[in-house]
Amino acid sequence: MQDGDPTLSLRNLAKERTPVLSLDQANRIIDAALAEGRRLDLGRLTVAVLDTGGHLIALKREDGSEFLRPPIAIGKAWGSLGMGHAGRVLAERSQKMPVFFGALSDMSGGKVVPLAGGVLIRDGEGRLIGAVGVSGDTSEQDELAAVAGIIAAGLEADTGQKAEWRRP
Repeated sequence: MQDGDPTLSLRNLAKERTPVLSLDQANRIIDAALAEGRRLDLGRLTVAVLDTGGHLIALKREDGSEFLRPPIAIGKAWGSLGMGHAGRVLAERSQKMPVFFGALSDMSGGKVVPLAGGVLIRDGEGRLIGAVGVSGDTSEQDELAAVAGIIAAGLEADTGQKAEWRRP
């Protein structure tokens, strides 16, 4: 390939502009979320971290965690990524638009779990880099563990708290 090859320069440009959530960061998020769950004496948690394409980077489930917890945790993160809103926001909206969320469930093959505990992950510049989903306790407690994990990894947790992150 020559220096002026447009394919080469496009690849380099994509690498520079696309923030990536690493496996190391995902594992730090998970370990810190599980530690927060133990500190708060929550139920047996399962934590999943997905990249912006909705692909699983890492998942851990505590001993004794029920077998449906992994797909629930993944569904919380996946739905948040797919809709561009934290699970808490999706839960609020599902109450106001049940027909839409029924259709969303059908078209996604039932993968979307619109509940708190699905939290978007942003880098220091506010760019979306993934999502975490936690299942094992109440949705609100799951969200607390998710947020603690994200913060411990030095990233920003998006639960829908900032107006610029709560787009229509």
